[in-house]
Amino acid sequence: MGSEYMSRLTEAGVSADLAASKIKFTFAVGSNYFMEMAKFRAARILWANIVKAYGAKEESSATMKIHAVTSAWNQTVYDPYVNMLRGTTESMSAVLAGVDSLEVQPFDKAFRKPSAFSNRIARNTQILLKEESYFDRIADPAAGSYYIESLTASIAEEAWKLFKQVEEKGGYFAAFKAGFVQEQVKASSQKRDMNMATRREILLGTNQYPNFTEQIDKDVKPETVSRGASCHCKAENKIAEPIEQYRGAQAFEALRYATDKSGKQPQVFMLTFGNLAFCRARAQFASNFFACAGYKVVDNNRFATIEEGVKAALAAKADIVVACSSDDEYAEAVPQIAGQLGGKGILVVAGDPACRADLEAKGVKNFINVKSNVLETLKQYQKELGIA
Repeated sequence: MGSEYMSRLTEAGVSADLAASKIKFTFAVGSNYFMEMAKFRAARILWANIVKAYGAKEESSATMKIHAVTSAWNQTVYDPYVNMLRGTTESMSAVLAGVDSLEVQPFDKAFRKPSAFSNRIARNTQILLKEESYFDRIADPAAGSYYIESLTASIAEEAWKLFKQVEEKGGYFAAFKAGFVQEQVKASSQKRDMNMATRREILLGTNQYPNFTEQIDKDVKPETVSRGASCHCKAENKIAEPIEQYRGAQAFEALRYATDKSGKQPQVFMLTFGNLAFCRARAQFASNFFACAGYKVVDNNRFATIEEGVKAALAAKADIVVACSSDDEYAEAVPQIAGQLGGKGILVVAGDPACRADLEAKGVKNFINVKSNVLETLKQYQKELGIA
């Protein structure tokens, strides 16, 4: 986009030095700490090369002016106070990367008009970095770090390849009209969505380690957790395909919000038995898994027998019963559990045992493990439990 402005302005007779000196860039800064530092550093390198290519004479003209804003994509409406921590680490990345100005978004901006308290915290985050951490006293503190320098060079190389692709399509405006920019953004967003769904990318309190007892903030509305296209951009009297703007947490938030507003809270019972280490580890995994959808989790240390565990599950009137033990014990134990439950509740096996095919042949269909698509699996259980 900056190159497009330089092209249009210089063609109109504005000198390259004047044009470059009037351009300021706004970047979002995410939570990938070192990657964000390297991103800003790489941007400055590439912009300097572009400005010089347009014939700028002054060294200062090639200096990129950067305003950073903490990411809205990372903000969540569940466990929202974690947004303070995200804003702090994001701010640190931006400042250490040498941005010229910074905006820290209030932690509650995603779901209500920021309060006096949240505005104060956002402001104080910046003041602490300056007045107590002295981040304003060192120029480019990341310089010389092999990891960051290497990452900077790698980002610059890949970004330049993408820049050349855009130029080959006639520049940014032409590429946007043709849908190339949108395709690139969509491909990136789909990859991140999948990483979120499978928990390769973590949003604390949303798709991993949720607060089991949290009540949704009264200010959260249905549209806050739903996704929809926005940002219709006009180009030569034509409407370009919109770029969807959304937060990464919204898909998981919609699930939990539906549970909260349904008037019923499904109960998930951990039927723990056998090997203590395995049954506890898998119970903790399954508890976090189902709590992401707002279900009530009933955890148990370990039952002495399967019969005792099934009896307790039936007494609790559990909607979902999760078998938690070692793979070696599942082949014999799970069919027993299924038989004793008698269809009263959905039976889920925590893990991906070697005997899975045999269990499926006996009618056991539900398995969860670290490779599961958490989002799609929870959507399936929402349907089975009658939650919209």
